[in-house]
Amino acid sequence: MYKDDRLAGLFRTFAGRTAQAPSLLQKIVAGIGAVILFGLALMFSVVLFAVVVTAGAVVWAYLWWTSRKLRRQMRDNPPGGLVIEGEVIREVRTRDGDAG
Repeated sequence: MYKDDRLAGLFRTFAGRTAQAPSLLQKIVAGIGAVILFGLALMFSVVLFAVVVTAGAVVWAYLWWTSRKLRRQMRDNPPGGLVIEGEVIREVRTRDGDAG
């Protein structure tokens, strides 16, 4: 394995350190940073949601507007001819001719 002597000091510097507990100032700065980061993420998500809802409304309005002629044609000329909506009452005659 090839060793570069110029980088050996760099690795010794990192290897010699031990982990230290963060100070009170570091904890406060980290907390403020977390709150700011959370606020930015929340603002970004609200803006993204507004953009998606607006784009969806625009697409829906476009499709509704462009299909109005087709909807009018379907209303005036239903497929299959005459359509009568309502209730059907039918008399059924038995073999002896009486309605039953």
